[in-house]
Amino acid sequence: MNEKNSRLFEPVQIENLKMRSRIVMAPMTRNFSPNGIPGDDVADYYQRRAAAGVGLIITEGTTVDHKASNGYPNVPAFYGEHALDGWKKVVHKVHQEGGLIAPQLWHVGYIRKRGMEPDPDVPGYGPMEIKKGDEIETVGMTKDDIEEVTGAFASAAGSAREIGFDAVEIHGAHEYLIDQFFWEQSNQRTDEYGGSLENRLNFAIQIVKAARDAVGPDFPIIFRFSQWKQQDYKAKLANSPEELERFLMPLSNAGVDIFHASTRRFWEPEFEGSGLNLAGWARKITGKPAITVGSVGLDSTFTSSFGGKIANPTNLDLLNERLKKGEFDLVAVGRALLADAEWALKVKEGRENEIKPVDLKMASKSLS
Repeated sequence: MNEKNSRLFEPVQIENLKMRSRIVMAPMTRNFSPNGIPGDDVADYYQRRAAAGVGLIITEGTTVDHKASNGYPNVPAFYGEHALDGWKKVVHKVHQEGGLIAPQLWHVGYIRKRGMEPDPDVPGYGPMEIKKGDEIETVGMTKDDIEEVTGAFASAAGSAREIGFDAVEIHGAHEYLIDQFFWEQSNQRTDEYGGSLENRLNFAIQIVKAARDAVGPDFPIIFRFSQWKQQDYKAKLANSPEELERFLMPLSNAGVDIFHASTRRFWEPEFEGSGLNLAGWARKITGKPAITVGSVGLDSTFTSSFGGKIANPTNLDLLNERLKKGEFDLVAVGRALLADAEWALKVKEGRENEIKPVDLKMASKSLS
C-alpha cells in the first residue's frame, strides 16, 4: 500500500458497517435502467467498483413508490417485484467482492414535469402549488400526500433491509423533494410543515422516523444534505454553525446515523473563522459519523463541465491530512469512480498516473 494513503484504506467500523476502507462511492444517476429495472449491466457496474476496494457503495438515486417520485428517463425504481429482483442481483455481486452497499432513496418533487415517465400525465408534487398559466405544474402536497410519500420511503427502507442491503440513504439534498421543504423560498406553507425552520424540518423528520420504524434500531440510516441547490450553487440554508445545529440536531435525534454532507469542493471551509468543511461541522455538531464529498480525486470541479474540460487525477495529500485529523470519517468519490472502476485500487497501490481522466462534460450528466 502507498503509505501516504494508509488512513484512506484502513478497515473501519461505522455503526454496523464493517468497511475495508473509508472510500464510499457517491450516488450518481446514470439513466441505464429501462422501465425502472436495474439489469445485469447495472450489477456488473457496481461489482467492478466493489472488486477494486470501495468500502461502501451508495447507489444512484432510486425512486420510491409514489406516482410523482421520478423526474428522469431510465432511472431505477426501488419498489415492485422486478426492480427489487434486479437490486438483489446487485447486492449479491457487491457482497461477492467484499463490499457493502446502500440504496439512495429519492423523490424529485417539483423537478418533475408533465410528460415524464412512468406516467406522463402526472405533474410534479411539492410543498406548494405551482401554476404555469392555467395549468398546475406542481401539486401542492396535502397532508394525505405527505403521509403517502412518507410511507413510500418507509416501505423502500424496509425492502432494502429485507433484500440484503447493508444500510439505506435518504436523499435530502440538491433541491429535490425533501430539500424543497427545508427552504423558505420553496416552502411557504402555513401548517406544521412550513414557517419556522423547525416546522420545515418536520417532513424529513417524519420520513426518518418512519424509515427507522421500518428497518429497526440496528440498520444504519444515512442522510444526504447540502447547502447548494441545482439553481444556486452559492445557496446557504445555514449561515452559521448555530443555524446548522438547528438543522442537524432534530434529524440526528430522529434516527439519522450518518450524515452525508454534499459540497462541490471538499477542501473549502463552510463558515468564516474555521477550516472545517460541511462534513466536519456535521460531525462536530452531532457527534455522528460524517461523509465528505466534493471533487475528490479531481483537479477541477464538476462545474467545469460546461466548458467541456477534462479533469485529471490529482494527489490526495490534503484529503488524507484532514482525514487523519478526524474532521470526517468517510470519503465519497463520485466522478473519478464513474470514469475509472479501479480508481480505489490504483490509488491504494500508488498508481495515480494510471487513473483514467474524467470527461466532465459527460460526467455532468450524473444527477444525484
